[in-house]
Order: sequence, then C-alpha cells, then structure tokens
Amino acid sequence: MSAKSVVRTATSGALTPEARVSEYDWPALGRELDAYGCAVLPKLLAADECRDIAAMYPDDNHFRSHIHMARHGFGKGEYRYFKYPLPHLLGELRSALYPHLAGVANAWSARMGLEQRYPEDHATFLKRCHEAGQTRPTPLLLQYVAGDFNCLHQDLYGDLAFPIQVAILLSEPDSDFTGGEFVLTEQRPRMQSRAEVVPLRQGDAVAFAVHHRPVQGTKGNYRVNLRHGVSRVRSGMRHTLGIIFHDAR
Repeated sequence: MSAKSVVRTATSGALTPEARVSEYDWPALGRELDAYGCAVLPKLLAADECRDIAAMYPDDNHFRSHIHMARHGFGKGEYRYFKYPLPHLLGELRSALYPHLAGVANAWSARMGLEQRYPEDHATFLKRCHEAGQTRPTPLLLQYVAGDFNCLHQDLYGDLAFPIQVAILLSEPDSDFTGGEFVLTEQRPRMQSRAEVVPLRQGDAVAFAVHHRPVQGTKGNYRVNLRHGVSRVRSGMRHTLGIIFHDAR
C-alpha cells in the first residue's frame, strides 16, 4: 500500500502530535496491520525533531537505564530507557497514538478468544499497568554504529502488555547510515517463518505487533507469533525512537 493511501496530508512539525496523528487514514492502517502485522506512518516526525531527539542520547538526565545489547545476548548496539516525566513530544505522541491502536488491539483480542480488552485512553491503561506493579517507563532511544544489529525479540515487560508498538526512524538512510533495515518475522503453525523487511525514511514510523496477532484460516482465526529486530548496520550511525505503550516491572 502506498503512503498516499494511509495519510491524507503531509505531516508538519508545526502540527501538535494529536493533530498530526489524526491526519492518517487509520482504517487503512488497521487493514495493513491485519494483513501484515505492521503498517507505516510516513513523516510522523519532522527532520529537526528527529535530530533533536537523537541528540538526547548522551544526556543521562533523560534516562533511567543504559543497556549494552552484547552483554545480554540481544545483539550488538545499545539503547537507553527514558525516565518519567517523558520529553514533551514523546509523551504527547504516546498518548495520541494509543487510542487509534486500541481499537485494533481489542479486535485482535476478540478474534483470538482472549478476555483482555484495552481502554480507549492511554492514561487509563497506564493506571492498570501501575496497579499491576508495572511502573517503569518503556519508551527508549536506540543507537547503532557499523556492525551493530538487534536480534529478533519481543518487548514484553510484565503480565500486562499492549499488543502493538511503534518505532520511529530518526536517521536518514543512505546519508546517516547504510544497512540497518527493520525486520519483522512471523511464525505460523506448521509453517516456516515469514520475514517482512520494512523500508523507512527519516521521520517515518512503523506500528507493528509485539507478540501475537490473529490470522484468518479455513477453520476460523488462529494465533501467530511475531518477533522484530534490526539487520546489521553497514556504515554510519542509526538512531531509533521506540514507543511501547505498557510500562515495565
């Protein structure tokens, strides 16, 4: 599906996060998520916003922890989890994106026969997370240099997890870095894994399934397992903003 089919007008950094998020054709994005487990939101952030967020990486004041992937067998590269209060733009984007994805999440739960339902607003969902002992913020900023990669994984930080998350590419491919493609894999029962490589430009976001999603089969819906990662960066430096909607223990 082309970018024109999922967004009505070009996103401008002058728009509020809520206004720019509302510009997208969310029914079309929902169909993309249903069909492929992922959907691209072109130009969610302006180039200057991308640069400003990436520039936060060295500043400890914004973050609660710093992870070196190789130490944990996650791949090679590093990332930092933001602390509360989140930077204003990040917090506003998290709140603005959530309601549009909650409808997809609830439809998926129903199709998979799960009891879990998600409230319409993010504040209510976060309250549920905190009541379940999941109080640490999960939005993160990732940094890769040449030779770095992120192994296929799932971002589950507790019993309560929102089934869709968003990643925003902050760097410009072929200018800031080469390689480093976003990869999503899907394992269907009794079938080999299927890979989806998602091309992104600076400021583009991809919404994708965190863990499971439903697929319509000949005998009804069945559940498939998904993992995501980043292929090897060949040159330069790549920054990504990850927006996870549930908090962690």
